[in-house]
Amino acid sequence: MSLAVVYSRALDGMQAQQVCVEVHLANGLPAFNLVGLADTEVRESRERVRAAIQVAGFEFPSRRITVNLAPADLPKGAGHYDLAIAIGILAASEQIPSEHLAEYEFAGELGLTGQLRAVRGALALALAARHAGRALVISACSSTEAALIKEATVLAAEHLLQVCQHFSSQQTDSLHAAQPPVHQSAPIYPDLADVKGQLAARRALEIAAAGGHSILLIGPPGTGKSMLAQRFPGLLPPLSEHEALEAATIQSLGAKGLDPHRFGQRPFRSPHHTASSVALVGGGSVPQPGEISLAHHGVLFLDELPEFDRKVLEVLREPLENGKIHISRAAQQAEFPAQFQLIAAMNPCPCGYLGHGKKACRCTPEQIARYRGKISGPLLDRIDMVVEVGALSDEALLNRTQGESSQHVRQRVAQARAKQMKRQAQHNAKLHSQTLDTHCQPDQEGLELLQKAVNQLAWSARAYHRVLRVARTIADLANSEQIHRQHIAEAIQYRRGIESHSH
Repeated sequence: MSLAVVYSRALDGMQAQQVCVEVHLANGLPAFNLVGLADTEVRESRERVRAAIQVAGFEFPSRRITVNLAPADLPKGAGHYDLAIAIGILAASEQIPSEHLAEYEFAGELGLTGQLRAVRGALALALAARHAGRALVISACSSTEAALIKEATVLAAEHLLQVCQHFSSQQTDSLHAAQPPVHQSAPIYPDLADVKGQLAARRALEIAAAGGHSILLIGPPGTGKSMLAQRFPGLLPPLSEHEALEAATIQSLGAKGLDPHRFGQRPFRSPHHTASSVALVGGGSVPQPGEISLAHHGVLFLDELPEFDRKVLEVLREPLENGKIHISRAAQQAEFPAQFQLIAAMNPCPCGYLGHGKKACRCTPEQIARYRGKISGPLLDRIDMVVEVGALSDEALLNRTQGESSQHVRQRVAQARAKQMKRQAQHNAKLHSQTLDTHCQPDQEGLELLQKAVNQLAWSARAYHRVLRVARTIADLANSEQIHRQHIAEAIQYRRGIESHSH
């Protein structure tokens, strides 16, 4: 037979689209043509496949070889088509049987020795193969990740020769079923008990964790802003199986891939302030997820917020509202989820010591205004809470008594989130205008205080709604069905921080 059809997958955003690798051998001058909108990585597979087939002890056909990656209008990147192309050539030249190839999908980059290397997006490939009812043959170094998909048949191979032996009549057991990694029963995060003092900031983090709110920490250098942010994931309840799988799928699409042993841990992404807008939200000729998507169901920490380029920060506005990012390119479009919690930190002024009890600020009012003006009003309007993180006193710094641990705070957060899911099937931070009217009505005293704050501070409708959401979370933590005046008052304090730093 001079024609063989083998199945593989093309990564298209969060999805893995089916690709039919059609291999045809014809008489004529020896040639190896690859068609079907393949990019440079895929076109280079010709030389890798040729060397791997020969090193494995097979004959590379001296004929006119045409490999078509169908559908032709689907962009195809990455090197994981190597294995499918090699199997297709060997099947078309009748060096291996082709009867059962339709029951499998193949993904693996070939080395010149025939060794199979890791591929990107193994989770998405395994999920798509399971839906199609096929077994996935993948490189052994990516098989552990692919095996995280339950009920998927994943076969691990280290060499092209093993795959060929599997389809021969003699050695059908040359490939072994991949096993998921043995991960820790509970993720280990830094403990909040390590933080000395900062009771107001600890309280704000608990509220933010309970309601899914974004938060900005403002304070002099060395007051523990980064330390607090790094302990924030430990305050969040464990990921559900669906959330863990969704977060892991996105991470497997990233440049570094997924560490299977960290499956089930909430992502914590902390990009440097020199990051570009594409690095932050995703992009590229073949769209890939950025930091906001890699932080899906986790935490995005932006330290030294004003040092980020203003245009880079502005791209956060839509994802903060919608929880997703749509990337459009001339050849391809992709949508990635981005339901992250934003934790940002900044100094109060360029020198960092405005309001410090012991060190004097050297900045002029113009420098302070220019520094704070790097963060636009519309972006600040989308941040729920602002908290002052003051310098520690000598007594607090020398105090050896540990504060409350993350475990105790996490229990209260989990109880508050359970109330929200039972009441409205979503976190308070995601409540829209209609559900706000239903679930976030304060009592008469609270309503009067809120109306007074709206009139005096000239809040926008968005700011008004965000105060209501934060107040609803504070009430949930207090185990109160009704939003009272004290809940509104505390929520207003977090909002007034935004107003004071928006000028």
